[in-house]
Amino acid sequence: MKAGMARRAAEALCPTALSLDRDPADETRRFEPVLAAVEDLIPRVEVIEPGWIFIRIDGAIRYYGGEKAVVDRVAGAVGHLAEGGRFGVAGGPFAAYWAARSARSKLIVEDDRAFLAGLDISALATDELIATFRWLGVTTLGGLAALPRDAVASRFGVPGLEAHRLASGEDRMVAPRPIPPDLVVERVFEEPLLLLEQVGFAARHLAGVLMSLLEQHRIAPHRVEVEAEAAEGVTRSRIWRSAEPFDDRALAERVWWQLRAWTETGGVPGGLTRLKLAPADLSDEGYQPGLFEATAARIEAERALERTRTILGPDSVLEARPQGGRDPAERVQWTRWGEEFPAPVRNPGSPWPGKVPEPSPSLVPPRPQHLDVEWDAGIPTRVRLASRWEPVVAWAGPWRRMGRWWAEEEPSDLYQIVTSAGAMLCRVTGEQVSVVGVYD
Repeated sequence: MKAGMARRAAEALCPTALSLDRDPADETRRFEPVLAAVEDLIPRVEVIEPGWIFIRIDGAIRYYGGEKAVVDRVAGAVGHLAEGGRFGVAGGPFAAYWAARSARSKLIVEDDRAFLAGLDISALATDELIATFRWLGVTTLGGLAALPRDAVASRFGVPGLEAHRLASGEDRMVAPRPIPPDLVVERVFEEPLLLLEQVGFAARHLAGVLMSLLEQHRIAPHRVEVEAEAAEGVTRSRIWRSAEPFDDRALAERVWWQLRAWTETGGVPGGLTRLKLAPADLSDEGYQPGLFEATAARIEAERALERTRTILGPDSVLEARPQGGRDPAERVQWTRWGEEFPAPVRNPGSPWPGKVPEPSPSLVPPRPQHLDVEWDAGIPTRVRLASRWEPVVAWAGPWRRMGRWWAEEEPSDLYQIVTSAGAMLCRVTGEQVSVVGVYD
């Protein structure tokens, strides 16, 4: 087994393997002691995600006496908290990341471009560009850096130019912009927030306010500082960084992860009394909607869904996608909104004999509802709706469904029945009839 394997492939090798869904908020809480240990040595740590941080060590090099001394001190501070940590030092974040990835423990890069030249072209994150470069015979970052930059920019546009700069050891340098004071958002709470639900709502609300202000200027931040003040006077701050400009959902998630980590580890004793979000490294790359894209409507809808989920809980907003099955309820897979879908339980590409043809019902009850039907020589003639009987105007079927005999399931038939009051999809099992779908 290895990282990145599909779940089914892993379970084929080890049937007893236990699959667990990732919980970034819990990972942030567990990673908080590591961040605290690093910040005791070097302030202003920038978090990319739990387990991945960037640190500017210019001042620390002068204070501790060299790059190796800094790395040794950081490794010693977190060694008892994070086993198997990797540390890379380079001139830019991209080279530092791959230095840490390439190191067994520690690696100090003297020349970013020379180090990156030997890396495979897959070090870039854009799959489409990687495939094209390989087709052109460019297999390493050094090969890409050797190409004329203007030719790469002409052929591949902005993504190609960014890839060429990274391959050349030139991380994207954000053009400094003055940050108006009104773009820093802050909220003071009269009563300290003690419950996680209250903290979560405050985090998502303030993140939405900040992104609304930035949207007016058509910009988005690459870095955001989260500052929280506790009722007992303790002030905590953390910087979250992203290679791509933050959007509403990404920023709200990171603010929530951080506040949850502080709350659950006792970092805000007495409750949260003040929350401040300060953007930095502003970029206009985050807002480039397509010609026909209703960006404003999408953003407002996402904010409404976030507020609903915060108030009613994570299971209150769900997403659906089709999967295999015979009954309408079986043919839909649900997951929490904003989370990745797990592997389909039933393969949608299988034939599924007995499946009702299109169109699908517009309404599927959580549980099949009993229905009284009168039959004449196997043909439905009347159905009882509440206290009255309605004649059947049209019908189709049956679609035979063989029951799972190994589970003692009886065979059944599916019928489409139309009355003057509407159309229904009914399942007939023996003498029992139930509604499993309603057509609009």
